[in-house]
Amino acid sequence: MKVLVINCGSSSLKYQFIDMSSEQVLAKGLCERIGMETSIAKQARGDEAPLVIEIELKDHNDAITEVINLLLDPVNGVISDVSEITAVGHRVVHGGEKFSDSTIIDGEVLQGIKDCIDIAPLHNPPNIIGIEACMNLLPGTPNIAVFDTAFHQTMPKHAFLYALPYNYYSDYRIRKYGFHGTSHRYVAARAAEMLGRPPEELKIVTCHLGNGSSVCAVDGGKSIETSMGYTPLDGLMMGTRCGAIDPAVVTWLMEHKNLDSNSINDIMNKQSGVLGITGVSSDFRDITDAMNAGNARAALGIKMFTYQVKKYIGQYAAAMGGIDAVVLTAGIGENVTHVRWSILEGLEFLGIEIDREKNEVRGRDMDISKPSAKVRALVIATNEELAIARDTIRLLA
Repeated sequence: MKVLVINCGSSSLKYQFIDMSSEQVLAKGLCERIGMETSIAKQARGDEAPLVIEIELKDHNDAITEVINLLLDPVNGVISDVSEITAVGHRVVHGGEKFSDSTIIDGEVLQGIKDCIDIAPLHNPPNIIGIEACMNLLPGTPNIAVFDTAFHQTMPKHAFLYALPYNYYSDYRIRKYGFHGTSHRYVAARAAEMLGRPPEELKIVTCHLGNGSSVCAVDGGKSIETSMGYTPLDGLMMGTRCGAIDPAVVTWLMEHKNLDSNSINDIMNKQSGVLGITGVSSDFRDITDAMNAGNARAALGIKMFTYQVKKYIGQYAAAMGGIDAVVLTAGIGENVTHVRWSILEGLEFLGIEIDREKNEVRGRDMDISKPSAKVRALVIATNEELAIARDTIRLLA
């Protein structure tokens, strides 16, 4: 069985084509600048260098068509007929309270995803466009939705409610939802494998650290708390997002700087985070270079970020009444060794002890703890595409 995994953004489409008999990635690619004057499509087979072409992609229907053409290409493709695509798994950012698990998409499910547009106006519309394009272009091929929010639907009410008038929740479903759930679920399960223990026995703090970052408390294999909230803006400071701030700062800025809601949203989502603090970049590689060159604001931005992650680890250990492992994943968690060290250093009181030499690992799964550590620190390469493909096969079965 071969699964096409689709992740649609507003002007981009990432995909992987996976043979689930071996979980081998046969091809992966990216369509960029969809709807713009010149679009780009890329596809790589296995470890080969990618094929890159310039093409006009007016919309996501065009992009999905090009993906199918590339998979079928007699020279650079990996299939001879579209019937070899067993199913399509879609990343869907927001499922609200409607979806607590992945699901096969039918008309009712598609409408449920559309009903969540008002709480995910930037993310769900392109996800829906990708789904509808696949339904049109691959009639009869099952489509499965895998939700970023679903894993966090196990949070108890006392954890997901905000201390606002209760009718804002009962009438409008304003509450904490959490995101990155597919990644948190994948790495927590992988951590249990690495530790040789069933997930039900473990208390794990998973740290998905990239341009968007979140922390999750996974108790017995279930999410019981996470740092992102009603939107992906809450929690940690990120590449360009401010994370948690005093809500009164928002109203003060709007009043004193004459900002409307769009302007303040743009500031908090696109001009803040480590970019806003450092003035250098939202990319930790650029910020690290600036810090090493003596840029004090770059050093401050990194210190603020690692301090916040460290605090969440302590909070979530307390929320679970203990901790067996902490996992660091995604672009920063997997690759930026000095950030990992700064996060985990000083947590010896929790039982976390890091081996400096092991901490130099990048991009692969490894226990970076000292043998004496009572709590294991694990670097795990997240694989959301594989998690989506696995869910797709599970639901088809």
